[in-house]
Amino acid sequence: MGDTESCSSRAVEFVPIQNRKQRLKFEVYSEVLRRLEDSNEEEVRVPGFEDELWAHFHRLPNRYAMDVNAERAQDVLMHKRLLQMAHSAVTRPAIEVRLVQVHSAFDGTFGDSLHSKSPRELGAICSDYTSKQSIHPPPAFGLSADLEHVHETKDKDIMINANQLCSRLMHEITISTNDKPKLLSQLTSLLSEIGLNIQEAHAFSTTDGFSLDVFVVDGWAFEETEQLRSVLIKELRKIEKHPWSKGNAIYPLWEQKQNKIKLISNQVNIPADGIDVWEIDASLLIYENKIATGSYGDLYKGIYCSQDVAIKVLSTDHLSEKLQREFAQEVFIMRKVRHKNVVRFIGYCSRPPSLCIVTEYMTGGSMHDFLHKQKGVLELPSLLGVAIDVSKGMNYLHQNNIIHRDLKAANLLMDENGVSLLPIY
Repeated sequence: MGDTESCSSRAVEFVPIQNRKQRLKFEVYSEVLRRLEDSNEEEVRVPGFEDELWAHFHRLPNRYAMDVNAERAQDVLMHKRLLQMAHSAVTRPAIEVRLVQVHSAFDGTFGDSLHSKSPRELGAICSDYTSKQSIHPPPAFGLSADLEHVHETKDKDIMINANQLCSRLMHEITISTNDKPKLLSQLTSLLSEIGLNIQEAHAFSTTDGFSLDVFVVDGWAFEETEQLRSVLIKELRKIEKHPWSKGNAIYPLWEQKQNKIKLISNQVNIPADGIDVWEIDASLLIYENKIATGSYGDLYKGIYCSQDVAIKVLSTDHLSEKLQREFAQEVFIMRKVRHKNVVRFIGYCSRPPSLCIVTEYMTGGSMHDFLHKQKGVLELPSLLGVAIDVSKGMNYLHQNNIIHRDLKAANLLMDENGVSLLPIY
């Protein structure tokens, strides 16, 4: 843990943009602490609680502090407790299931368009949801809207307050366990298989190898929350027993050559190893701004399942067989790599025109841009920190018979946790 914390401190030193985010994280921490102290929570009176609470925020990415509802300080305590439980095999996976009151504007959450319903139907909806509200908390993240406006139906005699009309009950599922490759994919598949519809998902990885995944779902009877919890625990334990050692194994280069990469006209086939399922739905990717353009295509900052990601999109204008083979080989290797000093692979799309690779988004940008565009300077302690991070990443790759073919400043990416290698295989 000490190494992780020092890594984070080094990042703050040499990435100026992180200062603002670190301050924001501290402000949210301070607000949560104040609210907990005002509520006279027993846990707050335990010696060292302030440090434990800060350690909780520090081990999670900055977006946790930016997304969590600080007014619901008890939710932060719940997240902290679940992450602590995840440390022990006896209490792992740690899970919390509760009913939450979700506010949503007229966005189709209710199925058919509200505007198409009769005043009688609208009144029934309002009555149904209003009878269940006020006793349940809002979700810990997202799913909030400005509901101060009043919606007037076509029948001018009926005025329906949006806070009543657009409020409904859903289940919030919070899971903490060991962070593993394709964990988010497995969790979403599990929820779907038991009949749940995911309305929103928030996935966080801690700096010490654990996960905190929060899902807001519908599709389960409100009065059967404990039954849902029992079903989830049973199914999650099956995931815990999954043979991850096979999934984490790195295929040596000579083994990769034995897995023939098949190319067809409408999809790039990635060699399967029996358990990897990394193909993601291109419709779930939200593209924001273009970061860079290269001979292979374009790099974008985007969002996938509520987390910031980098999306490398291959140009399909001149999609040669060689380029498809290189794409397939890169995916095949990247999905096997898991180290804090190597940029984390999230998934890929293999159907043109959405031929892309999705990785975590490194908020600090590249070392090249920091040194040459921002004219940044590394003091000796920070320089040593960078060297250590790069060495750890390279050592991991070499131990697994992987050669990084282009080690340079442009392929060293930074965030609040330090430096990670951008894999070039």
